[in-house]
Amino acid sequence: MNQNRTRTGRNRRRTPIVMLVGLLCGRLAVLAVTTMMVLVGMPAPAHAGRPDTGPVDGRDPAPAQDVDPAPAQHVDPALPRVELAWLATENAIFAVDAAERIVRYRGCDGDSGRVLDRDMVVTDGVATGRVTVGSTTYVYRVPMRGRTHGAVEIHRPDLEPVVLTGEVVTNPQPPVDRERGAKLLPLTERLREIVAASPNPTGVAVRDLSGRYGDQQVEVNGTFRPKAASVIKLWVLAELLREVDCGWQSLSDGVLVRPQDVVGGTGELQHETFPQVVTLYRLARYMIIYSDNTATNVLINQLNGFVRVNALIDTMLLKQTALNRKMLDTAAAARGEENYLTADDVVSLLGAVWDGNLLSPVSRALMISFMLEQTINTKIPAALPPGVPVAHKTGELPDASHDVGYLLIPHSEVAVAFVTSGPEATGAETVRQLARAVYDYLVPTAVTGLGPAPTTEK
Repeated sequence: MNQNRTRTGRNRRRTPIVMLVGLLCGRLAVLAVTTMMVLVGMPAPAHAGRPDTGPVDGRDPAPAQDVDPAPAQHVDPALPRVELAWLATENAIFAVDAAERIVRYRGCDGDSGRVLDRDMVVTDGVATGRVTVGSTTYVYRVPMRGRTHGAVEIHRPDLEPVVLTGEVVTNPQPPVDRERGAKLLPLTERLREIVAASPNPTGVAVRDLSGRYGDQQVEVNGTFRPKAASVIKLWVLAELLREVDCGWQSLSDGVLVRPQDVVGGTGELQHETFPQVVTLYRLARYMIIYSDNTATNVLINQLNGFVRVNALIDTMLLKQTALNRKMLDTAAAARGEENYLTADDVVSLLGAVWDGNLLSPVSRALMISFMLEQTINTKIPAALPPGVPVAHKTGELPDASHDVGYLLIPHSEVAVAFVTSGPEATGAETVRQLARAVYDYLVPTAVTGLGPAPTTEK
């Protein structure tokens, strides 16, 4: 066999809080520099073109060959076994659904679609197999436990094999330190009390990003699945930035926005004069900071409708999240075509972005900077003391109210998702109570490093 060329996953060092807060304080300068970096610093795609591959279910795997893409490794038996895991490699994701024997490769050089591997083997919690799509063969070894490492070897005609290695991502990711993680678990009781008292059905997920709590995740009704409202825009942004990373899109490119593209609701573009050419950068920024519905719909068109955004969601194995209609498409909503999510799925996206498993460092910083600029601050930020940095995205419908994002408390950063259904006003109040409960639990840790402050009877 020819000597393999190996590509490792991205450096996933945590971004210091100073850098993120600096993005907020020096907003215009940082955004300008970031944009320049995005435009000139992205890696070129391995193959030209933008794959819009549909499902490729039912393909027979190729005959087995003597190829071992990764050495055996110890897998901690105390970690929970899962049936859904994806491998985060450089500019590519390789997903494994061990329950359905489905795999999917999606990277800058192509999209295999969903491929059935009838001969997948799962032994000692490690999925191995080989599938061929067209003339490309994927040989994989993926431990079905988060924070381990796996590999996929890609064979193409007349080319040397390429081995991609990276971290295994699950939903949720297991803690890196169970003893530290146990210190976050009592927060669950307080969150459960608020959820139980709320008139709105509610889902909550909180994930430590600082390491102070061992990267532990806690949840209450984390699989509760309300309408997504504008939180779905985070997946639109993530897919756009992945395509920028691949070189398929440039944020300096302009898109013609026509009068018929303009919709109401939240946003600033609707007040401008059309037709006009708007850059992808401005569309992306407006979609997040103003929750601009017109910008969102134009970007959905730019991304080939729902196809590629849902391909990202599918490859991340987020089975409860879906983009099925554009913003303010009441006719589609009446037909039952709705966007959905769960708190667990949102935190999975936020965690993957934070850890560097999904976007390049430049795109990651840009996404968080947009969220820091959020102008709709009536929920999470309103519940916290002034000056607490929050990078977030809201969502509102008459029957839903959400706020999700990053609480960037120094040394105690967390990803949070608070999602509700029912009347918007009471849902917003529930979100504020949940946000304050998380903050009150974390702040003593940020100051003393000793965990939550003890209660005092009076």
